[in-house]
Amino acid sequence: MRAMLSVEPGGPDSLQLTELDTPQPKKGEVLIAVKAAGVNFPDTLMIRDLYQFKPPRPFAPGGELAGVVEAVGEGVGRVRPGDRVIALPGSGAFATHAVVPEAVVIPIPDSMPFDEAACFVFTYGTSHYALKDRARLEAGETLLVLGAAGGVGAAAVELGKAMGARVVAAVSSEEKAAFARELGADATVIYPAALEGREAIRALSAEFKAACAPAGANVIYDAVGGNYTEAAIRAIAWEGRLLVVGFPAGIPKLPLNLTLLKSCQVVGV
Repeated sequence: MRAMLSVEPGGPDSLQLTELDTPQPKKGEVLIAVKAAGVNFPDTLMIRDLYQFKPPRPFAPGGELAGVVEAVGEGVGRVRPGDRVIALPGSGAFATHAVVPEAVVIPIPDSMPFDEAACFVFTYGTSHYALKDRARLEAGETLLVLGAAGGVGAAAVELGKAMGARVVAAVSSEEKAAFARELGADATVIYPAALEGREAIRALSAEFKAACAPAGANVIYDAVGGNYTEAAIRAIAWEGRLLVVGFPAGIPKLPLNLTLLKSCQVVGV
């Protein structure tokens, strides 16, 4: 088998394509011939030693995959060789083969393409959990999505529309705004690539308020963080819910008096 191995901390160019012996499944394990692997933001953090989970090196990154079961170990009963599946190994998906516990393997229908299946759970699973279980988004509410052109953000746009919400997509360029509109966003806001200073934060907040008028955003899906979080929460509706999803722009320093003024919730996802 071949695998893209992380042998030292670094970016994607630090990965090394390596020939390895194909592993065999042990008791309770499944060997999958990988047909496609999802690429997600945590993968880029993990190979730079910036993620909360640090697999021992050398390791292949890749937290989700789709493929065909090639062999099963003793005691495996839910899947068998030839089954089309997705799996969530945490790491190890950037390889031609992966051995994973049966518990993280999910069968998929023949009609589901491997490339779509490999990108399904981290994005749509995260966003479905966030919107339905954590925010309890209701039809007719306004949903503001920060980072709406990214993986989880794009999923949030689509799921928000499917749940009957009015969706405002916040992105960093017109190209991304056009993409968000194709996904179904009702309105878009283009924010600057860097947001520094009180004046800039309040100016962006005014744009969010205008887009989420008249009452503000009932739910804010924040996959960006940094100062963008404060700009967004200043546009939240009374008893709104701010979903904390990610921080590529940095961990926010949120003035907690804003939660008191709007009687709103800050909810971890």
